[in-house]
Order: sequence, then C-alpha cells, then structure tokens
Amino acid sequence: MLRLPTVSAELDARGSGPFEDFVALLAELYPLVHTHLERERITDYGLLFRWAARDEASGDPVVLMAHYDVVPVDETDAWTHPPFDGVIADGFVYGRGALDDKGPLLVVLEAVENLLASGFTPARDVYLSFGGNEETYGHAARTIASVVQKRGIVPWLVVDEGGAVVDAPLPFVPGRAAMIGVGEKGVLTVRLSARGEGGHASAPPTRTAVRRIARAVERLGPGTFRPRATAAVRQMLARLADRTPGAAGHLLRLLSVAPVLTARVFSALGGEAAALVRTTVAPTMQSGGTAANVLPSQASATINLRIALGETTQQTVHRLRRRIRDPLVRVDVLEASEPSPESPTDNAPFALLAEALQVSHPGIPAVPYVMMAATDSRHFHRFAPAVYRFAPLDMSNAQRASIHGVDERVEIAALERGERFHRALLERLV
Repeated sequence: MLRLPTVSAELDARGSGPFEDFVALLAELYPLVHTHLERERITDYGLLFRWAARDEASGDPVVLMAHYDVVPVDETDAWTHPPFDGVIADGFVYGRGALDDKGPLLVVLEAVENLLASGFTPARDVYLSFGGNEETYGHAARTIASVVQKRGIVPWLVVDEGGAVVDAPLPFVPGRAAMIGVGEKGVLTVRLSARGEGGHASAPPTRTAVRRIARAVERLGPGTFRPRATAAVRQMLARLADRTPGAAGHLLRLLSVAPVLTARVFSALGGEAAALVRTTVAPTMQSGGTAANVLPSQASATINLRIALGETTQQTVHRLRRRIRDPLVRVDVLEASEPSPESPTDNAPFALLAEALQVSHPGIPAVPYVMMAATDSRHFHRFAPAVYRFAPLDMSNAQRASIHGVDERVEIAALERGERFHRALLERLV
C-alpha cells in the first residue's frame, strides 16, 4: 500500500494510476471482503462497502472510515528509508501514509477479512467508507455521506481517523491514554489583500501594500479569539485526573470543574493545549511584488484558522475584520467548514469503543478530546449522532510528529493491536 504514491495534491502530475492500482490492490489483498461485501465506486476516488447484518431487522449501521491518499514529500527531507519504498525495519513499517491513513485503513480491512474467514456475520450492517482525496478536502467522502443520508440511513456509530493511543497525553499526566475525538474544529481559510501605489523602491510611501498586509497579520495574534473550555475538554481532564496521582491529579480535578480557569491555563500553555480551548490563527502564505527594487501594487496573505467548537465561520470572519481595523484590507473566504457538534460519551457507542479498547489495549482508558485537524467524518456529523475520531494505533510523540513529516512509520505490533480492536468492536455489536 505504501509503495503506491497516492498523493492527491499531485494528481495532475502523477495521474490517477496509483489510485486505481490501490483499489486493485485491495481486491487482491482482501478477497473475502470483495466476495462477501457489496462494493460501490462513488466518485472516482470513493469506495463504499456494505457488510449485511445477519438479521434484516437489525439496528442502525456502523460506519468505519479511512482515507488512502497521502500528502506530498519534500524531496530535500532526509528519510531513513525512502518514503514510497515501504521498508520494514526494526519492527516498523516506514513510509508516507503509514499512520495517515493507510495503517488505520489496513487494520479495518484485516479485521473484516479475518472475521469473514471465521464465518462471522455482524449484528448490524457495517459500512466501510474509504476516500481518496481527504488531504485535499475532496468530494469523495462528502459524496459518500450524502448518498448514505439520501438513502435514509442514520449510522449508530461512525469511527474515523483522529486520536490514538499516546504517551503522556498532557505534559504533567503520566501513562498512556486512548484519545478519542468527540468533536472536531472547523476550518476557515481566508485571503487578506490590499492595493497600494507602485513605483520605485527608493521613495516608498508611508503605507505600502506590503506594510498594510503585514500590519493586518500582526493584529491577528494568538489572543484574537477568547479561550473557552468545552464539555469535551472538561471530560478529558476529569478522566485523566482519575489516573494521575498527587498534586497533578488534584489540579486536573479542579480544572475539570472550573472552565474559566481551564481556558486561561491552557491558553497560557500554548501549543496543542491552547489549540484545545480557542480558535487558532495561522498565517501560512504571503505574496506581493515582482522585483527587489519595485514597490508592489498589491500584496496578500493567506490565513488558516481552526474554529473552536461552539463558534461559527460567520462569527469568525466578523471577528477578523474587527481586529484588522483597516477598510483597505479585503478579507475573502476561500474555504469554510463549521465545527462539529460534540458526540456524547455517556452512550452505548462510546461504551463499545471503550470495551473494544480493553481487548486490544488492556488497562488503557478511553479519554475524550477535541480533534484539531479536519477529517472526512465531518461530512457525517451533520446527521449522525455518534461520530468519533480514533485510530487504534500506538503512537509515540516522535511518531505523531512524523505525520505529514519525516520518517512516518508504524510499529507492526501496533497494527496487530489495531486489528484486534476492530475485530472486538464488530464482534460486540448488538
């Protein structure tokens, strides 16, 4: 799987060949899945499998999701093993997509193939939804979700990529935890643009287009949006407090019932902690000018925001304009996706995830949190009441850093535990 460069951002350059080869490879590797499950091609890059329940009067179905496209590789990065060679070394599989998201896709298919080999049939319909353009915000998963909804199907449980089994989930919390995303932040991309007088750089005006854009970007600092501790964050702290001894445990317990204090503390910590409690603002691109000695007549900057749960894209754009305070800076929305609602943790679907986890990872607690990146599951959470983001793979801090980075790799033992998780989940459906 890793040897096929399914880089959706490079589709024009590479063509669709690697994607078609991947679909063909799945049929070769998982013959029972392709014999016993119904398969549909939805758009050129979407696959939807249906595994029929043993009883036609079964309850609402389960949807297991993953994507098979990957992000590009910077050719100047020094990988231990080439990113598309799929090298197995020292108990790990190296390659782009090992964690995001071909490893999680593989453990789903391994579980289903193994259960079919044993003669098992699930108590509910099970759908496998695989998209080939998640990394480029493509339409495959959106169309799959639309098809499912139009058929009147409301999934009982949806599981997609997201959290993982991690070490030290917070800086002062020991041990390991399975972080399960019960919601995900929204995505907003805007372009700031301004025009100014061009001319020779030897006699610049006081406010050039570049300076105007630079000032606008500077005004959109970390404090642009107020921090707020959501229910998911408070539940996360409460569950971690039960497993944290001493003063740190008491602090977590206090924070879990003091949302205003929690928001301030996490905001002050910065990084991932701050991102859990507020909308983040990240300038990612800027442009303007044609030569070193020519004043540009226009300049722009692209800003990527991840919108906190409970806020909206419309509110966010209004806040940006107020903070910039410059009518000559134009704000154009390039992409907008609302934050998800929070899925509950006191229901049967979440309990099933926790139960399956005790089979694959005994003693590891299921801990809710807010997913900061976007996933394909956002297209289901508009109409499905229980959507969770969790890849049942063990990931060290170094491995998490390798996602979209250098030396992405997954431990073979982690894949075995991931398969065990999905097998246990499907066996325990009622």
